[in-house]
Amino acid sequence: MTDPIKLSDYIPDRYIPLRFPAGKVVAAFFGLILLVALIRTVAFTVPAESEGVVLRFGRFIDTVPSGLHFKLPFGVDRVAIVPVKRQLKQEFGFTAHIRSRGEEAQAIKREAGFKARRWVVERVHSWMNRFRRILIRWDKNPDNYIAFLHFACALIAFRAAGLLG
Repeated sequence: MTDPIKLSDYIPDRYIPLRFPAGKVVAAFFGLILLVALIRTVAFTVPAESEGVVLRFGRFIDTVPSGLHFKLPFGVDRVAIVPVKRQLKQEFGFTAHIRSRGEEAQAIKREAGFKARRWVVERVHSWMNRFRRILIRWDKNPDNYIAFLHFACALIAFRAAGLLG
């Protein structure tokens, strides 16, 4: 009779389980944290209608326009965001119809008959979309497309002036 198969027959005598060295794991973890902190402190964005004032150790260095920019990390450079264009509009007496995100949705919920304000560009684009020939460009010749685009603009202008009834 044969002996039953034992697990020890398949495991080599010098079996060493795989382990990660603790020092390398800790170093990799702290290196990853340092890399994330570096990335978060180097890049910054300036929102539209604002400018960023870059300060190095509290002293003025530069002003940057809206968009994505880079600075020195870990608090060496600081950026102050200043809403310049909105303040200029208020100084000259213009009414800025630009609302922040969610402000228009809250106004719709509060007021019963409130309708969203449409910009001139949105209105004209919606009027242009009524002309199917220019909505989807079927013409292979660009001159024909531009001619019909001008024709549609002329029709829109005549209708707005009340000349076509």
